[in-house]
Amino acid sequence: MAQFDVADLRVLIVEDNDHFRALLRTILEAIGVQDIREARDGDEAMRELQDFNASIALVDWKMQNMDGIECVRQIRSEEGSANPYLPVIMVTAYSDHSLVQKAQNAGVHEFLGKPITARDLLQSIANVLERPKSFIKAPDYFGPDRRRRDLPVSHDERRSEQRFIVSEKEIRTGS
Repeated sequence: MAQFDVADLRVLIVEDNDHFRALLRTILEAIGVQDIREARDGDEAMRELQDFNASIALVDWKMQNMDGIECVRQIRSEEGSANPYLPVIMVTAYSDHSLVQKAQNAGVHEFLGKPITARDLLQSIANVLERPKSFIKAPDYFGPDRRRRDLPVSHDERRSEQRFIVSEKEIRTGS
């Protein structure tokens, strides 16, 4: 699976729950990550990132002061942000579809629902590092390309793709 050396990773954990922060650290250390920093909220994370060249950030959603969504927005677009291209994995118990979309719209690379396993965490890290996404800069968005397609496609190619519309009845009956 991992085509990168985890010992070279520099991970920032942004999590307000002491126990879960310790669990993430324990998992990361168990897989070989040596350089780990922690922050209790988005404000602390932004300060930490000024002096810590993180390879990846694991960010909780719901935190006091600055939540994870606002933290990601500031990482992406705050003037003077130390690393607006920082890969971010949101690790949270809030995982309904609308919240996943909100996280993606803020510029999150991956979304990992709690509870997690070491395997889930390593897979998310591998997804982010082994398949880096291009970044998109638009008037209302800056962050990783949210499309799941691996190959770049031109605007004309997307327009020419055939679209197949299947009715709900066809899906249920298989016809």
